[in-house]
Amino acid sequence: MTKAVLTTKGDSIYDDLPELRYHFPRTYLRTVEAAVGDWIIYYEPRRPSTDLSSRGGRQSYFATARVVAVREDTLAAGSYYADIADYLEFPRAVPFKEGNHFYESGLQRDDGGTSKGAFGRSARRISDAEYDTIVKAAFVRDSIGEGARLAEGIMGLGEEPATIDRPIIERVTNRPFRDAAFSSAIKDAYQNTCSFTGLKIINGGGRSEVQAAHIRPVADRGPDSVRNGLALCSTVHWMFDRGLLSLGDDYTILTATDKVPDMIQRLVNPDRKLRLPEQPEFRPHQQFLQFHRQFVFKG
Repeated sequence: MTKAVLTTKGDSIYDDLPELRYHFPRTYLRTVEAAVGDWIIYYEPRRPSTDLSSRGGRQSYFATARVVAVREDTLAAGSYYADIADYLEFPRAVPFKEGNHFYESGLQRDDGGTSKGAFGRSARRISDAEYDTIVKAAFVRDSIGEGARLAEGIMGLGEEPATIDRPIIERVTNRPFRDAAFSSAIKDAYQNTCSFTGLKIINGGGRSEVQAAHIRPVADRGPDSVRNGLALCSTVHWMFDRGLLSLGDDYTILTATDKVPDMIQRLVNPDRKLRLPEQPEFRPHQQFLQFHRQFVFKG
């Protein structure tokens, strides 16, 4: 087993759904097969497509996940799928280079410049140490000096900072840690506002009362991805989880017939549309919405 970096674009020509699967050509088969059972980091390049006028990509590492299997694509000769589990989005996208520090040593030429040849590979092996450094940098509150050297405030479990000596894999597989990271990412994406009602409630301590909800439940392999999440006030969250509310592919709010009180109906956004994150890459994915309508919604 070995860790790897996998590149994925917002409008990839491949059949990618990074939270659940990674589609790739035979060129990278050995690299991805070597990562089966181990962890990978996803990287988004500068542009999500070959169209020079397209929206710029983050050019950053943005999530980690685990490769559980590799299988042949039976519909496209020479293509394969990597099945993905334990996806976790980073609260901070990490640039491939900060100062003079490259997070992947293989991307740096001997003269200190960037190796375009190495960068051109969509699947790249990395060491355990490089993986750990990228993940730590993704959860840091402050950085000091080159390479985003870790400050004392690395996100830990709950509200307490963790020590940097605690094994990274133990932390990213821990449910309370993942819940805290998911909640933080959802609240940021939706600006602490309920997406169904537009309510933004801040408590006396200055903290948002909005909750982070999974669209496809964790119990049904729902990933900890912003695209599989919604910011909801507590009552709406409860009703969404129990299938009394759902969403169409066009983000129309759906209500179960004769099961939603008039009071809730009046609270829902007047246009019956979900309030979406400003960034398109954070908006709910249709595959997760379809799962909720098919297996959760009682409409």
